[in-house]
Amino acid sequence: MNILILGSGGREHAFAVKLHQSPLCDTLYIAPGNGGTHTVATNVAISPTDFPALKAFVLEKQIAMVVVGPEDPLVQGVYDFFANDKELSHVQVIGPSQQGATLEGSKEFAKEFMVRHNIPTAKYASFTKETVDEGCAFLSTMKAPYVLKADGLAAGKGVVILEDLQEAQAELRRMLINEKFGKASTKVVIEEFLKGIELSCFVLTDGVDYKILPTAKDYKRIGEGDTGLNTGGMGAVSPVPFADAAFMQKIEERIVKPTIAGLHKEGIVYKGFVFIGLIKVDGEPYVIEYNVRMGDPETEAVLPRIESDLIPLFQSLYNGTLASQELKVTPQSATTVVMVSGGYPEDYEKGKEITGTEKATDSTVYHAGTALKDGKLLTAGGRVLAITSLGDDFKEALQRSYNNISKIHFEGAYWRKDIGKDLSN
Repeated sequence: MNILILGSGGREHAFAVKLHQSPLCDTLYIAPGNGGTHTVATNVAISPTDFPALKAFVLEKQIAMVVVGPEDPLVQGVYDFFANDKELSHVQVIGPSQQGATLEGSKEFAKEFMVRHNIPTAKYASFTKETVDEGCAFLSTMKAPYVLKADGLAAGKGVVILEDLQEAQAELRRMLINEKFGKASTKVVIEEFLKGIELSCFVLTDGVDYKILPTAKDYKRIGEGDTGLNTGGMGAVSPVPFADAAFMQKIEERIVKPTIAGLHKEGIVYKGFVFIGLIKVDGEPYVIEYNVRMGDPETEAVLPRIESDLIPLFQSLYNGTLASQELKVTPQSATTVVMVSGGYPEDYEKGKEITGTEKATDSTVYHAGTALKDGKLLTAGGRVLAITSLGDDFKEALQRSYNNISKIHFEGAYWRKDIGKDLSN
């Protein structure tokens, strides 16, 4: 079959590499792709949210399956656009309906969903510009640190954690009244702070049955020791060493099962990935957030560990055979370290030449923010490359990733040297 991937990051490059390996894949396209995806797919200059252009391309190239990487097209209803169009309804879209995507598109909707289905999560309340004074009063009833979350999509930047009450109240006003995060913060969720260690659980579901994919832990802060500003992700480790069989059983029984059952009960059409951001507090799992697609950079650490062909798994979301599909996972560990542009996640320059990617051995170099221009590979984003390695344990895998990073160069390159360090204690 001919397959189209939507997106341009490291996650989409990882999907492209994996799908390209399948004997069931004839021609693979990626819209828009990046400076590395052209080696396994044909880059197409179409935005993932330009639905009319996607329709024309899908019909022209006889695309049978569309794999949606980022959240924006899902929240904007790409699944529904295909399902409701007679010419496109036969195309298998891997991703939830617009209603399902609201689990990521609205923090308030997600929290209400968790409460309805008795899924363990932090206590919360939500506020708007009109109720900002009530929000400030609510903050004064909470204990520090204070967690403020923009309700809508804010590209991973819409969560603020502050220790000082006055500062938190001032920040709430900035978010609601000054629209710090634009439309994303017309509503803000204030949440109880949960102290523990985080991990990500990934589930593939057809809305009734599910498969739990390998766990991962990502590292969001720009600085070592988890300091500084939040980023889209600086690295990841899979599996998570502390997520043993007993803890995974708690996650499945208390979180995964009620989540999928809740989707089914509410009649929410869902044929894709549920990313469950979790925190382990005193040995118990709590949900921090849902995402409605695979994470980035976790995808770059999770997919290389999956030995099964993804295409039959994706097809099974449409033919009702997901429960009988086998999911083979290597016992090896995978680590991903992200190289970013100097200055990221604040202002950074683009167009820096990248050299040495071809020298990497025993690692996969996934491209994220790269572009090809006149035969040269250039930086084109904040997160530039994701270097993934496998090993008998995550320490061995990490060493491989760091060894290969030393061979790759671009002006201002930065990466965290402490990925996985917290798992060694």
